[in-house]
Amino acid sequence: MTALSRTRIKICGLTREADVVAAVEAGADAIGFVLYAKSPRAVTLDRAAELASRLPPFITPVLLFVNEDAPKVIASLAHVKGAIAQFHGEETPGQCEEASGPGRFRYMRAARIPMGAAGAAFDLVKYASDYSHAQAILLDAHVEGYGGGGKAFDWSLLPPAVDAHLVLSGGLTPANVSDGIRILRTRCKTLSVDVSSGVEIDGPGNKGLKDAGKIRQFVAAVRAADASFSS
Repeated sequence: MTALSRTRIKICGLTREADVVAAVEAGADAIGFVLYAKSPRAVTLDRAAELASRLPPFITPVLLFVNEDAPKVIASLAHVKGAIAQFHGEETPGQCEEASGPGRFRYMRAARIPMGAAGAAFDLVKYASDYSHAQAILLDAHVEGYGGGGKAFDWSLLPPAVDAHLVLSGGLTPANVSDGIRILRTRCKTLSVDVSSGVEIDGPGNKGLKDAGKIRQFVAAVRAADASFSS
């Protein structure tokens, strides 16, 4: 396995210290904090900074924004050391550039892929070209609201070759993440995965509360998928 073939892992929507510790100990590469007040997983900027301060070196904090004003995004990124942005609303390429400094901070841009057969009509190649300054394009299912819906789109309908680093998200679980890696690994520069609802504690009212066992299972499934490519 080469360095570029290792699937990197982001655990998103964290709200508790214990979950940050669990994600780090399991081997996550990035930790996501939702700064969108309407999300059930939302945290304040100060809370995100407090949780991010617990991260060891080489683990990246990611701040999720939805249609936020550029000055607030820039101030937030400056407040959380080492953070990158994830734009998850209707931000245009120009708005992403403005809100990133421009060029001062790195960012990912979410592509909201329609569910079912309609996903085939989404032009991911053009989307990646339009947002060519993004560090990566994050693929999520287009559901009501902005992310965290626990729904997976049809991965097989994506183009066979996309000139971008992709981050697969939307409905991932320890049970299906290896299938997503198998389908998409060869279609892009590099592939990462992003999970939120798939590693949460079962039951209503538990959004934002992660299950350490599920996090470990998810990471193990990703590593097993990586090993299958190197064998």
